[in-house]
Parts: sequence; C-alpha cells; structure tokens
Amino acid sequence: MLELKNISFLAENDEGKKEIIHNVSLRIDERFVALTGPNGGGKSTLAKIIAGIYTPTDGQIIFDGVDITGKNITERARMGISFGFQQPVRFKGITVQDLINLATGKKLSVAQICDYLSDVGLCAREYINREVNASLSGGELKRIEIAMVMARGTKLTIFDEPEAGIDLWSFSNLISVFEKMYEKKGGTILIISHQERILNIADRIIVIANGEIVKDGKKEDVLDGLLTAKTCAALIDKM
Repeated sequence: MLELKNISFLAENDEGKKEIIHNVSLRIDERFVALTGPNGGGKSTLAKIIAGIYTPTDGQIIFDGVDITGKNITERARMGISFGFQQPVRFKGITVQDLINLATGKKLSVAQICDYLSDVGLCAREYINREVNASLSGGELKRIEIAMVMARGTKLTIFDEPEAGIDLWSFSNLISVFEKMYEKKGGTILIISHQERILNIADRIIVIANGEIVKDGKKEDVLDGLLTAKTCAALIDKM
C-alpha cells in the first residue's frame, strides 16, 4: 500500500521557485491505477516523487507501512518500487539479456528472457543479444524496458506515459501487455497517461491539474465526465 501525506514540491525556474505539486494526499492499494490530467499539471513530477527521483519539499510518503520520504530511487527499488521512464535510457555495451538479468538481480535462463520479450511483442531471437543502444527505435526500447519491469515483478510498478514514441501497432500491443500484467502479477500498477484505451482498463482514475487532485474515483465514475470535458475543450480550441 502506498500513501502520500500532504505532498508539495517546489522547483527552480528562471523566475525563482514555482510550486509544481500542492498538498497532495492519496492512498493507493488498487491493482491498476491511472494518473491523468493536462500537460504540465504535475503528473510526471508526482510519479518521480513516488519513485524517489525527486524529493518532496513537504509531506510524507509511506510504502508498506514504512516511511520512505528520505529514501532514494535505489533504496526504493530494493523495497519493491519500479519506474519506467517516458524516454528509456540507452546503455551502450549492454545487451538486452544483460539488462533483464541486471533488473532481476539474478541470471535468468534464455527461455525465461525470451518469454518476457515475447510478452511485449518482440521476437526473442532477434533481440536477446542486441545492445541497448542507438540502433534500437523508441518503440523497441520502450517494449524492452517494459519486459525488464515485468521480469522484476515488484510490489509497485510505475510507468510514465508508456505510449510516448511508439507506433499504433505497438500501442495496441502495449494494452495487451498491461492486461497480462494485471492478470499475472500482484501489487499495484500505476500508469501516467492521457490515452483513453489505457484509462479504460484502470480500476481507478486520478486526475491532477495545476499540481492538485481534482478528481479521484472508480473508472466508471470518472472516465465519462473526463472524456466529455476533453471533447468540449477540443471543440473550444477549434472555434
């Protein structure tokens, strides 16, 4: 279970300090939660605060009953928190097989690694010995990162806009991957996204705007109103 207590975050910019997150409190224990909202509203910042990439200016973070506010990303990873970046990191000289073994902290069999790669729609024979470098496309890299996160099997898995930079076929496959993760693993999947198809498979949707929670509830209670609001905003933009 994850609990945020009165989390705030100030960031430096050219004009001084700006509050990005304001007094956010949440309890998350559902299996699949989507965090959405307008660009610049604070979604990715809040995700990075949970993962330990950013330290909140104020507030407290509790994970499985332990205060992790002062713990860094490595310490949180050891406790069972995984983070999938919007733009995954490339590692020259490291193969896909090496990366997945490093993620799990043990040496998996070739068959096990191939299963994870197949789950994300990659032909294992073509990728297992490839270097995780500039030769891979954004979509390929994204799917390899998701395979790595799946292999870790952590209590809390966070994905920051996993649909970014991938083509339509890959996006359709991505939805299937998340559905498989939902069926197979315990713990919680937290996805930052504004894509309707991802929101539609969530148990709970949290909407953040201007650094604050503006809507929070079950998918069936939030999604229809959210889509209506987006439609209205799109129509206004075209006027």
